[in-house]
Amino acid sequence: MKKCIIVSDSFKGSISSLEICAMAQESIGRLFLGCQVVPVPVADGGEGTVDCFLQAIQAEPVTCDVTGPYGEAVQAVYCRAGDRAVMEMAAAAGLPMVGDRLDPAHTTTYGVGQMIRHAVEQGCTEILLGLGGSCTNDGGCGCAAALGTRFLRADGSAFVPVGAELDQIARIDRSETEELLKGVRIAVMCDVDNPLYGPRGAAHVFGPQKGADRAMVELLDGQLMRFDQILVRELGRSVSQIPGAGAAGGMGAGCIAFLGAELKPGIEAVLDMVDFDRSLEGADLVITGEGRIDSQSIHGKVISGVARRVAPKKIPLVAVVGGIADGAEGAYELGVSALFGCDRESVGYQNYAHKAKENYQRTLEDVLRLVKAVEDRP
Repeated sequence: MKKCIIVSDSFKGSISSLEICAMAQESIGRLFLGCQVVPVPVADGGEGTVDCFLQAIQAEPVTCDVTGPYGEAVQAVYCRAGDRAVMEMAAAAGLPMVGDRLDPAHTTTYGVGQMIRHAVEQGCTEILLGLGGSCTNDGGCGCAAALGTRFLRADGSAFVPVGAELDQIARIDRSETEELLKGVRIAVMCDVDNPLYGPRGAAHVFGPQKGADRAMVELLDGQLMRFDQILVRELGRSVSQIPGAGAAGGMGAGCIAFLGAELKPGIEAVLDMVDFDRSLEGADLVITGEGRIDSQSIHGKVISGVARRVAPKKIPLVAVVGGIADGAEGAYELGVSALFGCDRESVGYQNYAHKAKENYQRTLEDVLRLVKAVEDRP
């Protein structure tokens, strides 16, 4: 084997994608001397996304001063490689940042916009933003405001709307934002398909984990409904039913409406950013994986996203996963060549999580030894 690509999701709570890549590099390098190993660490847009891209695209960390969820001064880190930048919304508006002060009606995404502005002013023309782990429900208005969008009340006063104030927007002026982002492409990593409001919307589905009680959920949902009506009046379009509009407290909707961004499944955005299709040239094997695979996870997750790129190239694709559940065989129809589970003692993930790294490496090496035996046969 001359070239092998490792592109695996983390095993949540036990092994990071970076650790998987490191183990694979060590095992492949030991068993296949001279083999080129191409590590592609994967994250879904939440915490850890920047760390993955620091390695995946040989990026450098960039620190900038922004405001946090309640307007406090914080330092946010994103990564940059040439004119490309990757950042996490959670760096400026993450749930852990508010501690016990859970109140999605009054937190802001303003710092996220400041991060984007910083990258643009430093010359970045391609920005990838992950939406995971937010504490906000402002429809992305704070982010847009930091990028120059002006929100005006009926009396003409300017303000930065938070979740409880969206219905106060009387006018929206995007001219400065349009000028700032001219020639800039923004892609948003989004792995949920929730609409902006309603029973499956941002407030009802994600509000409670951000601290919203039943009354606040209803308030926020009503605000988002009114917000969409305002967008129709001011910008001429509704974004409420676009899959992912409700992600991160309506940030998905705001990114589309204010920034002209494209929402992408996390794995698609990652593979595009690292130019995965080109890296497949000359590959003899691709190894992917995630913590558990079943009938649901084969759609829209890492394994299916990788399979869509690899299958047309006729390259063997092996998935090393934590656990294999009913329905996982659907992965074969997507182009996965073989599935291998790491539950070596058939005791269930919760009972072997403490040995996850050891079990992963042993399972991976079993796969590699099989490949080597086939290659070395007379």
